[in-house]
Amino acid sequence: MLFCREYHVFNTSQVEGYTSKPALDAPIEERIESAEAFFGRVPARVVHQGNRAFYLPVEDTITLPPFAAFITPMDYYSTRAHEVGHWTGKADRCNREFGKRFGDNAYSVEELVAELTAAFTMAHLGLSSEPRPDHAQYIAHWLKVLKADKRAIFTAASKGQQAADYIIRESGSTAEVAA
Repeated sequence: MLFCREYHVFNTSQVEGYTSKPALDAPIEERIESAEAFFGRVPARVVHQGNRAFYLPVEDTITLPPFAAFITPMDYYSTRAHEVGHWTGKADRCNREFGKRFGDNAYSVEELVAELTAAFTMAHLGLSSEPRPDHAQYIAHWLKVLKADKRAIFTAASKGQQAADYIIRESGSTAEVAA
């Protein structure tokens, strides 16, 4: 079934209060600088140490390896966006808890939400989010969840969008992610 919709499109200069994000054709250095400033404005507590990335809810802290430990800047920012995605799940932020609906699959669903949050956030920043080798370990878990609940992908995408929008608001950006 085909249908048509009408959309009004405006130039960014015509929209009051809109702060444009870095264009995809902007130099990569400019986009990286913008990402650094963006994450610097998000009020998550981040500690750079060790060789693992994780969010520790009991301390409300994100731990990341030092920037130089990542192969590319995109790997660093994608990982940071993923962990900040987990950070948004706290009750006074996005209040995300899957345990009651998905049972023992809650961990996999939260990982999928965090990965979608990272993808939406990276798109907002005009940076690519390439799959990394460590993503493969999650795919089997995600498939199990998605096969058990056909609507899980919609729930995860919705929660990922909510988390990305929260991060963007916390960074002081005025535009939300267009999914």
